[in-house]
Amino acid sequence: MIETLKQTALKALAALTEAGADKGLCSVQYKITHEFNVDGGEFSLFRTLFDKQLKLNAVAGGRKGTVTQNRYDDETLRSAAATCLSAAESAEPDENWDFAPMAENTDVTRGATDPDLDRLFFRCKELLEQVKERFPKVMIEQFVVSHEEIFHVVADTCGVLHSTHEGSYTLIMMYSGHEGDRASSFMISTAQTADLDRPLIELASIEHDLASAEKQIDTVNPSGKFEGTMVLTPDCVSDLLGSLLMQFAGEDGLLNGTSPWKDKLHQPVADERITIGLAPLDERIVCGKRVTEEGFVAENFDIIHNGRLNAFALGLYAANKLHLPRGKNDSYNMVMAPGDKPLDEIIASIDRGILVGRFSGGKPASNGDFSGVAKNSFLIENGKVGAALSETMISGNLADMLFRLRGVSAEQVQSGYTVLPYAAFDGITISGK
Repeated sequence: MIETLKQTALKALAALTEAGADKGLCSVQYKITHEFNVDGGEFSLFRTLFDKQLKLNAVAGGRKGTVTQNRYDDETLRSAAATCLSAAESAEPDENWDFAPMAENTDVTRGATDPDLDRLFFRCKELLEQVKERFPKVMIEQFVVSHEEIFHVVADTCGVLHSTHEGSYTLIMMYSGHEGDRASSFMISTAQTADLDRPLIELASIEHDLASAEKQIDTVNPSGKFEGTMVLTPDCVSDLLGSLLMQFAGEDGLLNGTSPWKDKLHQPVADERITIGLAPLDERIVCGKRVTEEGFVAENFDIIHNGRLNAFALGLYAANKLHLPRGKNDSYNMVMAPGDKPLDEIIASIDRGILVGRFSGGKPASNGDFSGVAKNSFLIENGKVGAALSETMISGNLADMLFRLRGVSAEQVQSGYTVLPYAAFDGITISGK
């Protein structure tokens, strides 16, 4: 299949050149998905899906065009190339558009490329039985587990030709705690793995989160408004700090000039205990992205290293336009360095605060101000995790928050997508009734 996709990519590049492109890039992918669905605790569906994707990019006269198709037969290639050039002709010229230069090409095979569907079904059934036995108050509302085999080729007119053949198992589960007519807020667990050696309940933080769902059936609301410490679970670190990094160190905030970090490269932007980056090649990441959208071989890099802004997460176009270094990958595989204290010790140091499992709020303001609802959360008082909270408002400023770090846990959770610890920040406004 990889050789077929390589020939397809080269045909597509030839079609782009014939249509008038000065430079072109092609991404072509074939994906096979085997999927089990569970609804209401019972198996409801098994299906196999086949997906094709072709993406063409062309630069002509400094103008860039892009087109995506779900077919790549010869007729579609010619038609897509013409459409891509037409899109370029209607765009504004910009000399900063470019693709990866010629480099050593790569052919990567990794992960579970040969699915074991019998064992996958066994692990699914095992998980349902374990939840029923160990967490009887938890209702699994929807559970999708799948195996994906992906063949992917990226090529450009500069001589780049990279291929990837990979396979992995993915789990997405939505559930909540129930007792009588009372119910917790819903929770979502996700995980990715390259093997089925362990029970699914042991992946990521699934077992811990199932126990939390039972504890959240009965909730309280903290009285009044107070300033306290916010402890983020690894999932919430991914959501909240991931949003911060993309807004402050990503392309949009830098190109439009609204990022508070735009002039802070190599300067302190956080507590020196914070190191966080994008690391698709980390051995704990399952099938991390190996080639960028512009045809570069991916490398790990830290955005923040020991509290200093180490790099921006920029693609080639934005880097050229801003005269800044290009980010070494364009993945979402966040890895944050652990601290030297266990979570229990960090919590024991907190007089009053909140342990946040999920944050629901709009996009933070350009200066980092945020406000939203803490869900799947618990009150922290006198150094102990206490009652589950009903939906409670939290607010603060992300830029300031990074300097008000109380601690990063020694524990990390590996989801297959990310490797993240718990992180505690002081100075957060917590608003109850």
